[in-house]
Amino acid sequence: MKFFDVLNERRSTRAYKQAPVPEESLKKILEAAVSAPSAGNLQAYEMVIIRDRTGLTRLARTASRQAFMENAPLAIVFLANPQRNRPTFGERADELLAAQDATIACAYAELAAAALGLGACWIGDFDEEEVRAVTGAPEEWKPVAIMPLGYTVEKAPSRNRRPLNTIVHEGMARKS
Repeated sequence: MKFFDVLNERRSTRAYKQAPVPEESLKKILEAAVSAPSAGNLQAYEMVIIRDRTGLTRLARTASRQAFMENAPLAIVFLANPQRNRPTFGERADELLAAQDATIACAYAELAAAALGLGACWIGDFDEEEVRAVTGAPEEWKPVAIMPLGYTVEKAPSRNRRPLNTIVHEGMARKS
């Protein structure tokens, strides 16, 4: 699939077939995530794959009870790891950069999934402590996104998007 076709065809998937994600596809998705740009090329994020039903159910319950996650074959949890870039960027690593790294990696993974004919859905509303418990992540790692992944049951309808002229603005210096 061509890049702009992937962008136009990608939808948030909330219903999954009971078919496993091929390991080769998962590997390509993870490789796409790792290819994402990051601050100082330090890749200040971690990814944890959750496949077991108990873990998926716990993630669904902590994520505003988004029950559809329980039916996904797997979920990838993206966590910011500011320890990786703190020596280079100091407090900015904790405040922003590690979370940006994890976010960009998740976006690349989601696009790769779409290019491979798989569905995914970005989940950002959840209890961080419960996600840490499900993933076994240390306290220093901050959960940023959960991405359930699998083959979609049906294609989601097209999305209404804001017109460019309501989002894009020309920058100009403010007068003092």
